[in-house]
Amino acid sequence: MASSLYEVLGIPMSASGHEIKAAYRKLARTCHPDVVSINQKEVSANLFKKIHAAYSTLSDPDRRANYDRDLYCRVRPYTSMSMQSATMAAATGYSACRNWETDQCW
Repeated sequence: MASSLYEVLGIPMSASGHEIKAAYRKLARTCHPDVVSINQKEVSANLFKKIHAAYSTLSDPDRRANYDRDLYCRVRPYTSMSMQSATMAAATGYSACRNWETDQCW
């Protein structure tokens, strides 16, 4: 069983929108219930629903960002909040460095 939507589509977390679409189309061609044999339709339908859900989430930039944020929190549930925010800031390129001179209330 796949633990993430990226594993459902068989792509890395760094995949571009084009790679996500290509992986979805490739899987859809092989797993769509209209393509498989009659005795595999039910299994194929469930698999295709998972593939479509993964694609619909990962192809939308806002939903993908929320999913990545949630996935990151699930992977590291026991780290402190300050460590998580520092790591997320480093990953996004945002620096939360504070400057003593500008943080003072004058």
